[in-house]
Amino acid sequence: MKYLRQFLWILFFSFLGEALRALLPLPVPASIYGLVLLFAALELGILKLSAVQETGKFLIEIMPVLFIPAGAGLIDSWDALRPMCIPVIVIMIVSTVIVMAISGSVTQFVIRRGQRD
Repeated sequence: MKYLRQFLWILFFSFLGEALRALLPLPVPASIYGLVLLFAALELGILKLSAVQETGKFLIEIMPVLFIPAGAGLIDSWDALRPMCIPVIVIMIVSTVIVMAISGSVTQFVIRRGQRD
């Protein structure tokens, strides 16, 4: 029963995210709204971490399984994706390098700033 209650809390914030997406004319996915609302509720103490912790850990553990249907859909659409394969691979490599460089720079900045204090 505890896991069901925790899952319902997560679904509640997902529903609130869907409602916000319908109300606000911003190009933000509903899942992002839901995550931000759940984070805010946890940070402000509106919702205790213990109210979603075990179910959240479970969902993170099974996350790779949730990507299987998307992968199967890509395989099913291979004929349409084949012409775009090289540009997508180039974009993936370039964006990965950029994200790594920015993440490394930010991490170094935070470490240096922490050593000064």
